[in-house]
Amino acid sequence: MADELNLNDQELIRRQKLDMLREKGIDPFGSAFKRTTNSIELKTKYESKTKEELLELNVYVSVAGRIMTRRCKGKVGFMHIQDKFGQLQIYVRSDHLTEDEYEVFKKGDIGDIVGISGQVIRTDTGEITVKANKYTHLSKALRPLPEKFHGLQDKEEARRHRYVDLIVNEESKRIAFLRPKIIRAFQNFFDNRGFVEVETPILQPILGGANARPFITHHNTLDMDFYLRIATELPLKRLIVGGMEAVYEIGRLFRNEGMDATHNPEFTTVEAYLAYSDMEGMMDLIEDCFKTISKAVLDSTDIEYQGNVIHLGEPFKRIHMVQAIKDITNLDFFKIDDLDVALKLAKEHEIPVNKHQRSVGHIINLFFEKYVEETLIQPTFVFGHPIEISPLAKKSENPRFTERFELFINKKEYANAFSELNDPIDQKERFINQLKEKDLGNDEANEMDVDYVEALEYGMPPTGGLGIGIDRVVMLLCQADSIRDVLLFPHMRSK
Repeated sequence: MADELNLNDQELIRRQKLDMLREKGIDPFGSAFKRTTNSIELKTKYESKTKEELLELNVYVSVAGRIMTRRCKGKVGFMHIQDKFGQLQIYVRSDHLTEDEYEVFKKGDIGDIVGISGQVIRTDTGEITVKANKYTHLSKALRPLPEKFHGLQDKEEARRHRYVDLIVNEESKRIAFLRPKIIRAFQNFFDNRGFVEVETPILQPILGGANARPFITHHNTLDMDFYLRIATELPLKRLIVGGMEAVYEIGRLFRNEGMDATHNPEFTTVEAYLAYSDMEGMMDLIEDCFKTISKAVLDSTDIEYQGNVIHLGEPFKRIHMVQAIKDITNLDFFKIDDLDVALKLAKEHEIPVNKHQRSVGHIINLFFEKYVEETLIQPTFVFGHPIEISPLAKKSENPRFTERFELFINKKEYANAFSELNDPIDQKERFINQLKEKDLGNDEANEMDVDYVEALEYGMPPTGGLGIGIDRVVMLLCQADSIRDVLLFPHMRSK
């Protein structure tokens, strides 16, 4: 009784109908139903047939789905049921069903799941329809769906109740089915180029592979703290040392950071490493990757996104980070290598510098983030990152900078890639410098990974490595504005 006090009128009526089904000996939450076709297959197969031709063919099918519309007048009724592909009209007549079946149809609700067996016909309005000769109740919906033409207007509620969103929102369903096709296209791309897909641990004892704040958990049996991985980089490069030569992994990463339209605490990336390649090789590979995947998924390399037409089929622009800053601010950080001068310039340009950022390299990056990022609309490789912010990348000819690049599209980073650092002595020094930054308050600094340095001491070939944010690629190809709309279950604040 206490539960019933919390139900609205519609929910109470639906529970009464549930009792009615049981009285008739019908399980309200049914059992298996064998379908012979689905909405899209049926429409595709018979769309070209006239009303008369369908009657002559005398085709019988079994279909199932959720009731989305229904109208009943006397001894005749129509409804639309929805399966994963779309909606299909059902025509119901009392003289073609048993008395109980027609009664169950009349007492049915929008949201109920039913199975229909019957003849494929075309109605007078021209719609492909199944004329029911058997009606099977499969599952009772005890809650009403949102209003027919409104769906879930509140996006936050839609994301909290994705199961309802997928029922009533065609766009959400489109993205849900397109995302796995995009991931499959990534797999096909790397598989076809000789890479091997591998799996590496999510629980890692040492923080490394990226600059990010981690989630921390505890393993009781080992009595050890572990990080949820912030990158797959270091285990994958161990496999390059081991001679696998071309490896990639598509997987979830976890970063204990802010949330916005392009950031979620857990997200999906692909990281790939290729022996005997370098930064230039990774540029060519990523450019080919984006072009190939867009063509495979959308059959086009031009994408309208947030008011811009993005051209993935044209050669991507390539520019040094320092040159990009100079083009906008007229400041040449190739010539500025004095920390006091850099700090003075940051102050003049109202750029805050934290304790762990008190280096020319960090300040260059801060200038880039303030002045350059927002100008990068078409695909652009920005290379030559300062050594201070690139602890895993090989040095350039100018040792202040590294052979690293990021891909920017529409003001956002989509990929990050290096000529991988394979000098174990240099790598150890970089880790030591990262520990110093950690002491100065940089929660995102790498820790010392002694085993990884040891792995490099066995010899790693010159290698190119890349990481691509799959969620952002899905946003681009699906034309979605928020990462929460391309994740089936995004993280949300508690209500």
